[in-house]
Amino acid sequence: MAKSKRRNIQNSVKKASPFVNYWTTKNFVLLFAGLAVVLLGFILMAQGPWDNPLSLTVSPLVLLVAYLVIIPAAILFSGKKQKEEDV
Repeated sequence: MAKSKRRNIQNSVKKASPFVNYWTTKNFVLLFAGLAVVLLGFILMAQGPWDNPLSLTVSPLVLLVAYLVIIPAAILFSGKKQKEEDV
Protein backbone atom coordinates (compact mmCIF):
# COMPACT_ATOMS: atom_id res chain seq x y z
CA MET A 1 0.00 0.00 0.00
CA ALA A 2 1.09 3.51 -0.75
CA LYS A 3 1.77 5.81 2.14
CA SER A 4 -0.61 8.73 2.43
CA LYS A 5 1.02 12.08 3.05
CA ARG A 6 -0.50 14.55 5.43
CA ARG A 7 -1.14 17.95 3.96
CA ASN A 8 0.38 20.73 5.91
CA ILE A 9 -2.19 23.45 6.60
CA GLN A 10 0.35 26.23 6.13
CA ASN A 11 1.32 24.99 2.65
CA SER A 12 -2.28 24.81 1.48
CA VAL A 13 -2.90 28.55 1.97
CA LYS A 14 -3.01 30.22 -1.43
CA LYS A 15 -0.93 33.33 -1.93
CA ALA A 16 -2.41 36.30 -3.71
CA SER A 17 -1.19 36.92 -7.23
CA PRO A 18 0.74 40.17 -7.76
CA PHE A 19 -1.01 40.63 -11.12
CA VAL A 20 -4.59 40.73 -9.87
CA ASN A 21 -5.21 44.48 -10.13
CA TYR A 22 -2.41 45.52 -12.45
CA TRP A 23 -4.46 47.53 -14.96
CA THR A 24 -5.69 50.65 -13.25
CA THR A 25 -7.56 53.63 -14.64
CA LYS A 26 -4.27 55.41 -15.37
CA ASN A 27 -3.13 52.48 -17.51
CA PHE A 28 -6.33 52.55 -19.56
CA VAL A 29 -6.16 56.34 -19.98
CA LEU A 30 -2.57 56.07 -21.26
CA LEU A 31 -3.51 53.23 -23.59
CA PHE A 32 -6.43 55.12 -25.11
CA ALA A 33 -4.30 58.26 -25.39
CA GLY A 34 -1.69 56.22 -27.26
CA LEU A 35 -4.31 54.83 -29.60
CA ALA A 36 -5.64 58.34 -30.22
CA VAL A 37 -2.12 59.57 -31.06
CA VAL A 38 -1.69 56.62 -33.47
CA LEU A 39 -4.95 57.56 -35.13
CA LEU A 40 -3.79 61.19 -35.34
CA GLY A 41 -0.53 60.05 -36.94
CA PHE A 42 -2.34 58.10 -39.64
CA ILE A 43 -4.71 61.01 -40.28
CA LEU A 44 -1.72 63.35 -40.68
CA MET A 45 -0.12 60.85 -43.06
CA ALA A 46 -3.19 60.89 -45.28
CA GLN A 47 -3.23 64.70 -45.66
CA GLY A 48 -2.19 66.40 -48.86
CA PRO A 49 -0.03 65.08 -51.67
CA TRP A 50 2.66 62.49 -51.11
CA ASP A 51 5.46 65.08 -50.87
CA ASN A 52 3.72 67.14 -48.19
CA PRO A 53 6.12 67.88 -45.28
CA LEU A 54 3.31 67.14 -42.86
CA SER A 55 2.91 63.59 -44.12
CA LEU A 56 6.66 63.00 -44.62
CA THR A 57 8.12 64.32 -41.37
CA VAL A 58 5.53 65.13 -38.70
CA SER A 59 3.38 62.04 -39.12
CA PRO A 60 6.22 59.49 -38.69
CA LEU A 61 7.45 61.36 -35.60
CA VAL A 62 3.97 61.32 -34.09
CA LEU A 63 3.67 57.59 -34.78
CA LEU A 64 7.10 56.92 -33.25
CA VAL A 65 6.13 58.74 -30.07
CA ALA A 66 2.88 56.79 -29.89
CA TYR A 67 4.39 53.36 -30.55
CA LEU A 68 7.65 53.76 -28.64
CA VAL A 69 6.68 55.98 -25.69
CA ILE A 70 2.98 56.22 -24.89
CA ILE A 71 1.76 52.65 -25.46
CA PRO A 72 4.74 51.00 -23.66
CA ALA A 73 4.28 53.48 -20.82
CA ALA A 74 0.67 52.33 -20.53
CA ILE A 75 1.80 48.72 -20.32
CA LEU A 76 4.74 49.22 -17.96
CA PHE A 77 3.33 51.92 -15.68
CA SER A 78 2.46 50.80 -12.20
CA GLY A 79 1.42 53.12 -9.42
CA LYS A 80 2.83 53.24 -5.94
CA LYS A 81 2.59 49.86 -4.31
CA GLN A 82 0.65 49.74 -1.10
CA LYS A 83 2.29 47.97 1.79
CA GLU A 84 0.54 44.79 2.77
CA GLU A 85 0.10 44.31 6.48
CA ASP A 86 1.08 40.91 7.76
CA VAL A 87 -1.60 39.33 9.86
